[in-house]
Amino acid sequence: MGKGGRSEPITNGPSKRVNEDDVWVSPYNPLDAKAPTLPSKGEIKAVIPKECFERSYMHSMYFVFRDTAWAVALVYATNHFLSTELPAEFLSLDALKWFLGWNFYAFWMGCILTGHWVLAHECGHGAFSPSQTFNDIVGFILHQALLVPYFAWQYTHAKHHRRTNNLIDGESHVPSTGAENGLGPNNERLSFYAVLHEAMGDGAFAAFQVWSHLVIGWPLYLLGMASTGRIAYDGSPMEDGEFFDHYRPGSRMFPPKIRTKITLSTLGVLATLALLVKLSLDYGFLTVALWYTFPYMWTNSWLVLYTWLQHTDPSVPQYGQDEWTWVKGALSTIDRPYGIFDYFHHTIGSTHVAHHLFHEMPFYKADVATAAIKEYLEPMGLYNYDPTPWYMAMWRIAKTCHYVEDTKGIQYYRSMEDVPRSKDVQKKQE
Repeated sequence: MGKGGRSEPITNGPSKRVNEDDVWVSPYNPLDAKAPTLPSKGEIKAVIPKECFERSYMHSMYFVFRDTAWAVALVYATNHFLSTELPAEFLSLDALKWFLGWNFYAFWMGCILTGHWVLAHECGHGAFSPSQTFNDIVGFILHQALLVPYFAWQYTHAKHHRRTNNLIDGESHVPSTGAENGLGPNNERLSFYAVLHEAMGDGAFAAFQVWSHLVIGWPLYLLGMASTGRIAYDGSPMEDGEFFDHYRPGSRMFPPKIRTKITLSTLGVLATLALLVKLSLDYGFLTVALWYTFPYMWTNSWLVLYTWLQHTDPSVPQYGQDEWTWVKGALSTIDRPYGIFDYFHHTIGSTHVAHHLFHEMPFYKADVATAAIKEYLEPMGLYNYDPTPWYMAMWRIAKTCHYVEDTKGIQYYRSMEDVPRSKDVQKKQE
């Protein structure tokens, strides 16, 4: 019996509301009798120029220095024009300039630091340089400075790539079932998000989805309270009340052989936190919040946004263990346009299909690889590119992607907006 309360695999197609809204729809539908045969990973790799897989110490380090130069320049300019002291009068032009200035700094510093985050992510994948030891040293420094437990996240993110869009063994943004979201066997709204959605209304609930993902989603994920997988490293299911967090060496998401690395990551996070506390005591908590905490929150928002949007759409399938294959999962990734942010974030969102197919490829070769992959896959209807601006796509996904019906078969995201309200059901019964 699946978590959704059904005994047979579910193979529901994409919701009709996708087509009714005249929005992008993934060209690949595995339920279609005419669906193409998927190529192998080797066949896809054969169309990519071999030089795309060449990694360079100097080229990669250039981007570390480039991003750091941007950060230093922004700190210098901000320090020249703004003070960390609160304005004497809150209802004044000076207060408005202070508020807008620090928000400008927080947003763009968060944007720049996301570049550092992506470079550390490259290190974790082994795409930064030919030496994994060098990769781990650079990645550890960059990630720990951003309060990311490097080795713990390296392991879980590798699993995210190994089991993309796998409803049981996936990692990060694993969909919840209707039952887990408070829907009964006949779509009655019994508790949790089902009841919350009805109380809040469609728009407010979508706004809550955006807020919960972008503001608290990352810390909740690290703490094992959201978006984690359903089974432990050894294949055993998660127990009731158990957390798969990124900090405890004994967390069952990690095999015993890497517990020393997990301990090192946790100690690194604690050391960074201790330094931030000391700086707060020495210079004031507001000072540290303005220079570090608010940009840090923007960085978290960006990294969650990318992962959320690159694997979530009402027309993109999610797979149970019985249907999932590695190629199916990787080809469920979506490329999206991010405009100027591609420069700062090293095209992580617009070349994400190539990244999921070949994570060992350095990002500065991903544009060329993406062009080759697109030319090969698009005629077969196997390349996902949604041209919708990212902020519009985010809102649509927040409104339409809330749960799946089961963890078996081929599943598609469903929306709480399509579930009858309790009062409507009651009136119908009367």
